Amino acid sequence: MRIFVGNISFNTSDNDLRDAFAAHGDVESAQVVTDRETMRSRGFAFIEMPDTEAAKQAINSLNGTDLQGLALTVNEAKPREDRAPRGNSSSGNRW
Repeated sequence: MRIFVGNISFNTSDNDLRDAFAAHGDVESAQVVTDRETMRSRGFAFIEMPDTEAAKQAINSLNGTDLQGLALTVNEAKPREDRAPRGNSSSGNRW
């Protein structure tokens, strides 16, 4: 199960999150999302846990708990929505 973790400190690492979630079961991956240009944390992360029941237990146990001074927002990740292209595309723009 893929888990969204929001409101994380900019100092929180992948390993910090892995340790917090490992108390509830196996963690396949823990990844803090970073800005492509600055490589700084964007304040949220995704956790992958293979056991759905363990993942639900982790969500219930960790949502609202303090990690490095901030109350975590933890829930099941929603599928990524398709977004319109961003940036300075010259295709079709005649302005």
